[in-house]
Amino acid sequence: MTKNLKGKAAIAGAIGSAAVAAALLYANKRREKNKPTQIGTIPSGEKPETD
Repeated sequence: MTKNLKGKAAIAGAIGSAAVAAALLYANKRREKNKPTQIGTIPSGEKPETD
């Protein structure tokens, strides 16, 4: 009985670890997605020159 309980605990620990790793990867992916890819221009008060 003790041997079987250890096996179940090991399986539960492995599943829990995989779930935590998946959650961290998902959160990092969403954080990278929300970052601006290009910095906007800084207004300086001057008129922009056009062709």
